[in-house]
Amino acid sequence: MADLEVAWFAALCDDDYNQLGVPAPELASSFSHCTQIVREAERQGFDSVLLPSGYELGLDTTVMASALAALTSTIRLLTAVRVGENWPPQLARQLATLNHVANGRLDVNIISSDRAGESLAASARYERTGEVMQILDQLGSGQRASASGEFYNFDVAAPRIAVSPRAAFYFGGLSHEARDVAARYCDVYLMWPDTEEAVREIIADMTQRAAHYGRTLRFGYRVHVIVRESEREARDAAEFLVAALDDDVGRAIRQKSLDAGSVGVARQSELRELARDDGYVEENLWTGIGRARSGCGAAIVGSAAQVLAKIRRYQDMGIEAFILSGYPHLDECRRFGELVLSQLDHGPLHSRSAVASNGSIGLDR
Repeated sequence: MADLEVAWFAALCDDDYNQLGVPAPELASSFSHCTQIVREAERQGFDSVLLPSGYELGLDTTVMASALAALTSTIRLLTAVRVGENWPPQLARQLATLNHVANGRLDVNIISSDRAGESLAASARYERTGEVMQILDQLGSGQRASASGEFYNFDVAAPRIAVSPRAAFYFGGLSHEARDVAARYCDVYLMWPDTEEAVREIIADMTQRAAHYGRTLRFGYRVHVIVRESEREARDAAEFLVAALDDDVGRAIRQKSLDAGSVGVARQSELRELARDDGYVEENLWTGIGRARSGCGAAIVGSAAQVLAKIRRYQDMGIEAFILSGYPHLDECRRFGELVLSQLDHGPLHSRSAVASNGSIGLDR
């Protein structure tokens, strides 16, 4: 069975509810609320926490990551960065500083983003993302970067505090362009919820793609969770979560994201269409949560034993990193920690060793 890293989710992007589509002022993204979630995740023993990023939504990720690095001591900080928005040498310095403040507890979730007001074709956007990842690989490892590509041309020294091996790159995407960038440059390939059959197919495809470039990947799975003492209680909680959701409100929430038209988002919509009338697309995988989310749009729903069994099936397939969330995030973090996490043999992937084993990505353009 694969190694296992279990992460929780800090709701930095105005995405916390008692019921989806019904804003609760006390759950709005704030320094106080999000810090509570992260501290609870650390107390429960989660290995890492995802600090998400949205252009219009919520709090700035790097600022929050810096503050949380100083307020935590054991939990890793998986910090999302929208690489299209930052000049790569500046971003490399920010990440080196974050890793310094966090005493080596930084991992990086790379987002292949447009700039606000910009809409690059997918091929060009992923070309730019690949260039940025190569630059961050060099500078983040303490090496000089000589970039000569379509988007970036410069020769700069690494930040003085950058250390090797660098923070691990987590990255996801379903399009051909996204998969190629992942196979070439990332360390942990992230998937959104999908059927078990589809997960197996994606892992097989990405393993083959990475091997073509002489690399190996680790695999991660980003999904919501609703766990209770019994399956009936969990299903009731899922129904309550969407009971007050108006379809127009849910559509407006989904459209706020700049990635609302991506292949991955389209697949989440397809899963909802494939699901039964009760929203379940397969055993214990419920798609109703995607009615009010652009990205990760399904939840593992069930008793503690059922949720544990589902996670172990994914683990048997080769999933090594789980990034979980649930509503409200503080309550579900505590509940999952007490009911399920305590039964899992888990720990940080130490994916920095995987970075070292793959060697430097190299600036090859």
